[in-house]
Amino acid sequence: MDTAASTGLTFRDATDADVDALVALIESAYRGDSSRTGWTTEADILQGQRTDPEGVLEVIKSPDSRLRTVERDGTLIACCQLEHRGDHAYFGMFAVSPAQQGGGLGKVILAEAERYAREIWGAAEMHMTVITAREDLIAWYERRGYRRTGQMTPFPYGDERFGIPQRDDLQFELLVKPLA
Repeated sequence: MDTAASTGLTFRDATDADVDALVALIESAYRGDSSRTGWTTEADILQGQRTDPEGVLEVIKSPDSRLRTVERDGTLIACCQLEHRGDHAYFGMFAVSPAQQGGGLGKVILAEAERYAREIWGAAEMHMTVITAREDLIAWYERRGYRRTGQMTPFPYGDERFGIPQRDDLQFELLVKPLA
């Protein structure tokens, strides 16, 4: 368990016991009316679920993956997935409680994820995919040193585990940042 003393945050790897709380956190950050409190909502482009207990448990159990939880005063307020992929790490499943958004917490968590990938795994780069319709989110990552690659991946239309699209032009773009 790592504690970032200056921020009052505790970072640790998620366990099976965290699954229900993590699903609730991720859903609250991206779907439904609760997500509109923060700025990370996808409610206008995707309905339905963002994840489910099986998907979260799969990340927790994967040997090359970590689902990092972020707590303040013992309360789960954020999470992110890190996956070791050889020379780079993949960053995903990033969620901050809507009530905690807008105060710089995301920057702290992203920096800690980058530190972890670089120092623990020796990763030279961080990769992530972002829905291209989320221009505000892409701009946020660009301000943190990520660059757009133009490399696109189709959205998994027809697989409701990832949500019910409200538009027909959704796709993911790979963003990359050197960690050296």
